[in-house]
Amino acid sequence: MASVALIFASPLALVIFLSVVIGFAMVVLFRYTSDQKAIHVAKDQLKAHLLAVRLFQDQLPVVLRSYGRIVRGTGVYLRLAFKPLLLVIIPITLLIVQLDRYLGWTPVPPSESFLLKARAKDPAALDRLSLQLPPEVNLSAPAVHIPEENEIVWRLLAEKKGTYKIGVQSGDQSFSKQVVVSPFPQWISTTRSQAPYWERFFTSGEPAIPAASPVQTIEVNYPARSIAFAWLEWNWIVLFFILSLVAGFIFKSILGIEI
Repeated sequence: MASVALIFASPLALVIFLSVVIGFAMVVLFRYTSDQKAIHVAKDQLKAHLLAVRLFQDQLPVVLRSYGRIVRGTGVYLRLAFKPLLLVIIPITLLIVQLDRYLGWTPVPPSESFLLKARAKDPAALDRLSLQLPPEVNLSAPAVHIPEENEIVWRLLAEKKGTYKIGVQSGDQSFSKQVVVSPFPQWISTTRSQAPYWERFFTSGEPAIPAASPVQTIEVNYPARSIAFAWLEWNWIVLFFILSLVAGFIFKSILGIEI
């Protein structure tokens, strides 16, 4: 249990762990959802046609026929690989969406100011919006109205770590937004909105704001996370894809799987 907690406490360790696991899972899933014999034959035929282009480069008819066969062979290979690749890509995409709420953003650091932004349906509604703050969170500057964007922005400050509910009130209606204040990685939802479910799935981990509300979205400007690896700063998704591909090719060679 201590080792699992250590992995989740370190974004880099978690990305490396996930890359190895997903890389292994990808090649195993590819192995059992693909026609390995047909892929092997298709790859051998492509190699033979490429070799023919090099050996008979001074014979134009042979070269042209070989190029035509290379195009057809590439189409056959892509058709054989498409189904297993589709089965791999869909669950990985869903996994990345969920993990981005943990790895893509950092919580608000304690004692550092942050911005909370609300967007209304029309500029007139901005003047009716106000905040309901828990005792641990304070307003550190006057609200800024941006009528051309139908937005109002508050600068806030939380002195100690915790998960807080901040209310945006319009008349007798109030809509809360979760704010996570912590020096450690946490699951984060950057936005709460009225968007349809499929859109909120990619952008929000909170319930939808009712459609009749004058408030369309409430957003917290969490700092974006970068991960230091190999003397560079990485977006975690880019690092994850590179490491998982490397792990996948290593496991492919060890297990003798055709890709």
